Amino acid sequence: MLNKIVKPGLAVAFFVAFISAPAFAQVRATAPVQPDQAAETLPPAESIIARHIKAVGGREAIKAHNSVTAKGTISMPANGISGTLELFTARPNKTFMKMTLPGIGDISSGYDGKVAWTTSPMTGPMLATGKELEEKALDSDFEGALGFDSKYDSMKTLEKTTFEGRPVYKVALKRKGNAGEDIEFYDVETGLKAGAIIERSNPMGVIKATSVISDYKKFGDLLHPTVIKQTASGAQMVMTFTSIEYDNVDPAVFELPAEIKALVK
Repeated sequence: MLNKIVKPGLAVAFFVAFISAPAFAQVRATAPVQPDQAAETLPPAESIIARHIKAVGGREAIKAHNSVTAKGTISMPANGISGTLELFTARPNKTFMKMTLPGIGDISSGYDGKVAWTTSPMTGPMLATGKELEEKALDSDFEGALGFDSKYDSMKTLEKTTFEGRPVYKVALKRKGNAGEDIEFYDVETGLKAGAIIERSNPMGVIKATSVISDYKKFGDLLHPTVIKQTASGAQMVMTFTSIEYDNVDPAVFELPAEIKALVK
């Protein structure tokens, strides 16, 4: 559930809408990861992820909730563009995201357990199919880090390195069925997830995105990151969450919009 806020794949659909607008200029990409030269024994990936789960509040606290509502702002600082952001998630695998940008309008993306979709003033309504649909289902898993065994064939700690100026463990997660590999970074000192590098499919092709996750704060019984900076295709967007609440999502939020229903056969 906590990964509904930090799961980078959920934001890739928004990038499609962002970079579809010709006025959006290229911005500086995230600084490359630098290896740590000091040789040492690396902890297993399973223990790194277990430490993260404990650090945010523990397995039982995560499993105690059935839905999450997160609200905040979204921006592209290099272009002076900013707006509002709403994110709703619920068991077992439902998601809905909406951002509203002045002069552009609403850009929305969702998954109701079967249908994954995106709609924006620039692209119109679109359904996800094939690999894109599979990846949306993967990223919409409510429990996130608690369900690694069902989503990945293997996980391995690759190295201790530096990410955004801090020492981290770099972990590779191979998705089931040779569906690709996700890279995640976990802070050596705190154990908290610090970022990720993923590739996701969309109508424009395959997008590689780097996410930097920071500013963890406690909401209720769990820690959540409140700032996510994601860079893809030369563009960067920043999501800042100001409010996170549990177990108050109206199921109607996940109903397909009329223009999406018209596309579903």
